[in-house]
Amino acid sequence: MPLLEETTLPQEHPPTVPVVIINGPSGICLSYLLSGYKPYLDPATVHPNPILYRKLQDTKHLPITEQDLEYLSEGLEGRSSNPVAVLFDTLLHPNADFGYKFPSVLQWRRDKQQHIPHLVLGRGTPGGAWHAMEGSMLTISLGIWMELPGVNYKDLTNGKRDVTSDRATPEEISSYYCNYVKLKGLQKNFVDNTYVTSIQKLYRGHDGKGLENGHTHQGDGGVGDGVNESFEGNGKVCVMSGGGGALWEVRGYQQVQNDTHVPFCLFAENVVLATGASDSPVRLGVEGEDLPFVFHSISDLGLAVSQRKLDKNSDPVLIVGAGLSAADAVLCACNSNIRVLHVFRKRIDDSDLIFKQLPKTLYPEYHKVYNMMCSQAYTNVAPSSVSNRPQAVSIASSVCAKMCPKPQLAAGNVAGNASINLFPDYTSFPEHCVVSFQSDMKCLLQGNNSLKAFKISMVLVLIGTNPDLFFLKGQGQYLGQDPTRPISCKQNPIDIDPYTFECTKEPGLFAMGPLVGDNFVRFLKGGALGIASCLLK
Repeated sequence: MPLLEETTLPQEHPPTVPVVIINGPSGICLSYLLSGYKPYLDPATVHPNPILYRKLQDTKHLPITEQDLEYLSEGLEGRSSNPVAVLFDTLLHPNADFGYKFPSVLQWRRDKQQHIPHLVLGRGTPGGAWHAMEGSMLTISLGIWMELPGVNYKDLTNGKRDVTSDRATPEEISSYYCNYVKLKGLQKNFVDNTYVTSIQKLYRGHDGKGLENGHTHQGDGGVGDGVNESFEGNGKVCVMSGGGGALWEVRGYQQVQNDTHVPFCLFAENVVLATGASDSPVRLGVEGEDLPFVFHSISDLGLAVSQRKLDKNSDPVLIVGAGLSAADAVLCACNSNIRVLHVFRKRIDDSDLIFKQLPKTLYPEYHKVYNMMCSQAYTNVAPSSVSNRPQAVSIASSVCAKMCPKPQLAAGNVAGNASINLFPDYTSFPEHCVVSFQSDMKCLLQGNNSLKAFKISMVLVLIGTNPDLFFLKGQGQYLGQDPTRPISCKQNPIDIDPYTFECTKEPGLFAMGPLVGDNFVRFLKGGALGIASCLLK
């Protein structure tokens, strides 16, 4: 929203801001490290990797943040493409991918002299998107993998529910993150209910008296060479940290009581993007996607069920996607006895399907969905044999071939291998894509060189999310590994130095978490280590 007036954040915050963190859950870990907490090798432990352990022994008198992270990371392998993320993960959870539950080899000591003043700006309370997730679902990662340094996850959750799984609910995780901030005394660094609307770099003029970003601030008294100075004029007060070079101007507003928006403007030497990836759902880009019965969030399904807008007599719900969000929607609908049509482009035996990467014993509900995807596919069921299966209307159209590529049929009848109907009112459509949605509550699907039309009650398009970096120049696209394409956590993450997490195209701007390809809390903590190490040095 347009800023009516610029002002500072509440005065209890430090006047100098060396670091501003645009927050998601990853910002909590970075705040911990910037608050003077340092990781050392615990002398009472032995890391199972002998090469890494020898390196750690050689410099055991130094905190990890002061060591050569590239040297320590050399030769390590893990499920992140960022070497520091793999390093920090193996220090916190040695050999976790092999099923071991070895204790962390780190001990934490606080050096208050090493505190770097910073602010963490978040749209809600600490924990980011976890507060908005469905409370009945379980996390993909184990609960212990969701924990942050210095506070055991189980210590804060034991006894709160009948735990039959090592996985956690979003409610438990969001509560853990809020309590973590309090236990570690980080509250003063967090500013809740803040919405950043603009981040831009300002350059000191050649005469040292002004700032330039394509325009100058009028009415201010200029900026001298000192530190911790402020300038004011024309009714605005902005905090600045002095010295040469560029500064970042961060503008936005804070939502206070009665939904009042209080604008702010502050300056920082460094900005960290830790916003996560759930801001903007990926769209199909087909006709009718903006119709009122087409949604892009699983929460809309939960709302429709709770308001009794859907029941077993309703037309089917169409769910588009083959990831875990789509699977959660399938489970939600099936548990409410709502008929489901499940559409996805991939073959049911595609090795890239996420279900093939999840152990059955740990994720039984997702394997139930996958079993239905295989055994209850539309193309493998004669419509007359099951009365409650949807009846498609074949439509001959040459337009279809232009809008959607012809699907490649799977080799062999994979779906035929499973005979049990786990939920009879579910039908999957592998190797199908949506052509359009119609205002008469019908959808057109293409598969196997034909169009099929179905009457539906609701559509959920759950094919992923992208970060919304509207507050950056050009949506931040120039920061990507491919600057000609929008930022995408999977397809085009922000290009960073792998050991400092500083953007290669923008000094003083850092990125971590999903923005650089680390989608799991387990690995985004490595970004905090890399950034803290860089700033402390």
